Amino acid sequence: MDLNAVRTFVAVAETGQFQKAALDLSLTQQAVSKRIGALEDALGVRLFTRTARGAGLTIDGQAFLPHARALLQAEERAVASVRPGSRALRVDVVGRRLATAGLLRDFHRAHPQIALDVVTLFDADEAAAAVRAGTIDAAFRAVTRPGGQLPDDVRATPVFDEALHLCVGPTHEFAAAPAITPAELAGHRIWMPGNAPGTEWRAYYDDLAAAFGLTIDTIGPDFGVEALLDTLADSATLATFFGHRTPLVWPAGHDLRRIPLHHPTPVYPHSLLWRSDNPHPGLTALRDHLGALPPNHPDTETWRPSWAQRPAPPR
Repeated sequence: MDLNAVRTFVAVAETGQFQKAALDLSLTQQAVSKRIGALEDALGVRLFTRTARGAGLTIDGQAFLPHARALLQAEERAVASVRPGSRALRVDVVGRRLATAGLLRDFHRAHPQIALDVVTLFDADEAAAAVRAGTIDAAFRAVTRPGGQLPDDVRATPVFDEALHLCVGPTHEFAAAPAITPAELAGHRIWMPGNAPGTEWRAYYDDLAAAFGLTIDTIGPDFGVEALLDTLADSATLATFFGHRTPLVWPAGHDLRRIPLHHPTPVYPHSLLWRSDNPHPGLTALRDHLGALPPNHPDTETWRPSWAQRPAPPR
């Protein structure tokens, strides 16, 4: 159904005159008559009768009028739903308990008027494809994975280098250490179940292991963080990595330890991905917020994989 014809019908019904409706719509009276005629043909009924005083609604016209108004209201809502700034800003954060979710929470506290829709996609490839397709507005990811490349219309800028911590139970050899070097972990079992092949985080930890001679074990079912912490608490040999901004809560009896790594400090490089032509004002606010964060230098000496590019922020 032609909504312009419906809009013209409502205008004639409300003014009672074809001529006045034409003036209100900035149309000729002939154009108004043609639209009404086409609408009547499409519906198979007469909507108006011409009288000496103007145009009066027929019984069918009276029946159609409330539905015509509802159609125009639905059109207004549909347009508003995609108008920049009218819908929520949709952002992928990898995991709701990870550092990137914390960055987004900080943004929300600073800009509570901007509605957010938080999603968690599987990996960088899926996130980049979703950004390009417009199903999300932005994503926090490590880029670029080995052999991977961002689409031409997807931009990325580094936002946060997250230092890694080692997490061990109270009987582990390093439990009392104030800090350790990655080289000291050679020969020790680092358990990271759920570290899925083909993801950017698996690529990161594979390169970390190769660089420092680490043994990272990904075998075993992934029952979640709580189950992993339960296992660490009872083990004298297992350890795992967490980002230093990852919030962890465990029972007091676990007595787990988080130990910083230094000389060098491995950092996980988080970047923000977005589409270059995305007009959402919330996206601009998010980029400005992240760009205004103080520099993050976890250590004077850091390590990241060679493929973890740090693209310059676009002008």
